[in-house]
Amino acid sequence: MENINETLKRLASNQSFQKRYADIRNQVLNHPEIKDFLAKNREILNQEMIEKSITKLFEYMNQSKECNKCISLDKCTNVIKGYHPKLVITRNSIDIEYVRCPRKIMDDEKRKNERLIKSLHVPKDILSATFESLQQDTSRYEAIKKAVLFVKNYQRDHHQKGLYLYGKFGVGKSYLLGAIANELANNQISSMIVYVPELFRELKNSIGDASLNEKIEALKNEPILMLDDIGAEAVSSWTRDEILGPLLQFRMLENLPTFFTSNFNLQGLEHHLAYSQRGEEEKLKAARIMERIRYLCEPVEVDGPNRRY
Repeated sequence: MENINETLKRLASNQSFQKRYADIRNQVLNHPEIKDFLAKNREILNQEMIEKSITKLFEYMNQSKECNKCISLDKCTNVIKGYHPKLVITRNSIDIEYVRCPRKIMDDEKRKNERLIKSLHVPKDILSATFESLQQDTSRYEAIKKAVLFVKNYQRDHHQKGLYLYGKFGVGKSYLLGAIANELANNQISSMIVYVPELFRELKNSIGDASLNEKIEALKNEPILMLDDIGAEAVSSWTRDEILGPLLQFRMLENLPTFFTSNFNLQGLEHHLAYSQRGEEEKLKAARIMERIRYLCEPVEVDGPNRRY
């Protein structure tokens, strides 16, 4: 068996190998991201350190960064699925550190939230909805247009109203939420759809368990929260004043976009929230909730035939 040193000497003396290595070295050193890294660290690096790191730089060059070469997390092309490379300097050489890519971060957060909040589980047809699969009839044109514009114009840390989608049963309000969520996911933007009646039941059952505050914090801090079927729940003073009020107040102060679907228009929802299960009328408390909802979103009617049949 040939000694490895002899192999390297033989390869080094091979002209085709030398040419190929020179081509690779040239590609590496002219790669925009690598050039930028070398320029930023020119006071630390010397030529010897760069030369002995060509292999690492070549590995970095050929991988996806910020998911730019991957169509999905499942089809990640990198050495470690879900992790993208970051150049670092260690022990007088350039090395690669692998960190979670945007899609991996979103997927981890989604799985964490699904384990934490069971009411995240909405029907599969909603989770697979797309703008392309929406029936573009005139009765839903305005709602679809505003949904598309939201996704197109969304920027983090910039105040942008969500939508309050209201209308009769089965007109596609929840499906439209799913399409918005999936389009945002394609842009690596996290969102959460929660079915409100089930959410309130779940939170009530969590009062005696340490997970209640954690669940509420997850809802408060989600970049884009979608509350599906608000108004279908039985109103209690606790869910309205201790859960919904503080949740919406936090999102209003932090300018976090929030979406709603409901069978009620805004006036109908205010009337619904004004009466508790005990029959108590509390118009002022309902008005406070509605003030926050009006700040957070724009009302849009969704009309048309019942698409569930």
